[in-house]
Amino acid sequence: MVARTARILHNIDEISAEAWNRCANPGGAVVYNPFLSFEFLHALEASGSTSTRTGWQPFHIVLDEGDEQLGVVPMYLKNHSQGEYVFDYAWADAWHRAGGDYYPKLQASIPFTPATGRRVLARYPDPEIEQALLGACVQVADQIKVSSMHLTFMPERQWELAGEMGFLKRMDQQYHWHNPGYRDFEDFLQDLSSKKRKNLRRERRDACVNGIEIEWATGSDLTEAHWDAFYRFYLDTGSRKWGSPYLTRQFFSLVSDTMADDILLILCKRDGKYIAGALNFIGGDTLYGRNWGCIEDHRFLHFETCYYQAIDFAISRGLKKVEAGAQGAHKVARGYLPQATYSAHWIRDAGFRNAVGNFLAEERDYVREDIRYNEENSPFKSGTDLSKFRETTEVRLTP
Repeated sequence: MVARTARILHNIDEISAEAWNRCANPGGAVVYNPFLSFEFLHALEASGSTSTRTGWQPFHIVLDEGDEQLGVVPMYLKNHSQGEYVFDYAWADAWHRAGGDYYPKLQASIPFTPATGRRVLARYPDPEIEQALLGACVQVADQIKVSSMHLTFMPERQWELAGEMGFLKRMDQQYHWHNPGYRDFEDFLQDLSSKKRKNLRRERRDACVNGIEIEWATGSDLTEAHWDAFYRFYLDTGSRKWGSPYLTRQFFSLVSDTMADDILLILCKRDGKYIAGALNFIGGDTLYGRNWGCIEDHRFLHFETCYYQAIDFAISRGLKKVEAGAQGAHKVARGYLPQATYSAHWIRDAGFRNAVGNFLAEERDYVREDIRYNEENSPFKSGTDLSKFRETTEVRLTP
């Protein structure tokens, strides 16, 4: 037998793109996820968006068996909790007040990307390899003496597996739009109550009353002029929301060079000038909404660009789902239903771990109740079977 060994990559260039992608997106029953790809993660590092300077030091795990890579984990050593969308600021504050150092910590996630996807990336459909990857993560966290290690926005099956291995289990929710096979947007509207249907039509009409035109750019149609315009929008949103943008201008050029066919840029133009836009990534069966920004404020334009245009595109491509990003209960009124999201947490100190575990048990109950409430108040017609919007793309592996 060939021994298995785990190693740490401080730069994703220390592994070939082919070896990484064979684990991240192996094909077959595993649905393609653009954020897991070598190209996306490399663009983050090469552009300086993830680095020691920004507090996202690459700390990727590779599980080898001889010369073969069995799996990888995108992971980062962090000295803050920014850009994660699963908030542990209260945990950090509590541990600091108790005299401990919460940072640095390890974060297994896709930086600045609140989109669900596999976090332990096994090349073969074998839960034993996933367990080995999780075990390697814990060993690394223990060896470098960090306070904690976190896997965020993971699929439910991997979340359950992590729980079986002693990780604390956290739950939250997002709002996703599901496509059971609509012919067009009007077909989707027929599933809504009369009042909601009228509201959505009015919002779409009013969003473009000021002579606004909307265009889609993807693949070879993307140009640096598009990215120059979009980056202005991105900076405006960043300065208003979190003070400092996470992504550099170079990042957008790099992903456009290597992943153009995975990108949809929805741009709004008025009087010949771009005034707003939304960046989306295209997965195997999901459209992922990522960033929005504008330099002019027009009523309902955000809803039109980020939600309704995304639905139009998903229907045109036959995609099953739109993930429109983190938070935003207002999305429910626009046909986006609540979807549980999952994260798993390893905490070194036993007493602190128990306290966080008690909190998470109560939090899970609250999240489940809130999901039930949001579903009961969905915009769909009374009596609609919401199970048709619950298609899952999660691959269930048999031990």
